[in-house]
Amino acid sequence: SYVNAIKVREFCDFNNNISPYQAGVSAVYKYSPTQELVWQVTNNRNGEDEDIYLYGRPEGINKSKFPVISTLNWNGLFADKTVQLRYALSYGSQADGKNIMYFTAGNIYERGPVLAYVDVLYAREDLDSHGIITGMQGGEVLTPVTAQNTEYFTLIGNLDYRIHPNWNVYVKGVYETARVSKSNGIFEKGNYRTSWNAQACVEYFPMKNSELLIFAHLLYKGYSLSDRAKTIGGV
Repeated sequence: SYVNAIKVREFCDFNNNISPYQAGVSAVYKYSPTQELVWQVTNNRNGEDEDIYLYGRPEGINKSKFPVISTLNWNGLFADKTVQLRYALSYGSQADGKNIMYFTAGNIYERGPVLAYVDVLYAREDLDSHGIITGMQGGEVLTPVTAQNTEYFTLIGNLDYRIHPNWNVYVKGVYETARVSKSNGIFEKGNYRTSWNAQACVEYFPMKNSELLIFAHLLYKGYSLSDRAKTIGGV
């Protein structure tokens, strides 16, 4: 997302279920004053698999020999920096023969008092590191396991308007899906959960050049589970 994480009132489910802190190296190639490519390689594990995956690795799957993830990021500024595009593609290893792929796209408009952006987030995981679908297993499942072949999609729309140097208002909407791309064990192929939220916020900045603020935030959040989610105990 375009906004500093400290200022986010309610994270989308996608961002709320990934680890934001990883160690690695990166290289930047700025091939024009307004465009650049960033290549990054980081550690894809910040703990043991039993901690990363809700029920550990499924039986018969071994640890990754090279648990790293690589990202290629393109940043472009257009129309005197009014339009800012930030796209990234990531691919990495989760376990032996099991991989993960991310695609993210940030599309930002910033001019005068207006800040608007549309973010698209997509993850395709051989092992369910987000844990949303895995976590739906209830008492009906005697031996719960980590789901495989999961997909997560998120669409975020945000509009900020700085009505005064001390006052800002914004509205934000998020739409998300969680699905299985290929049947495995008790997890049938198809959509498991659709979620959405709508937000409206008024912010007051009492001091100039300070991030200190007082705010009133309204949030509506809804979830819809499919029949296949309810079958495994999802509520």
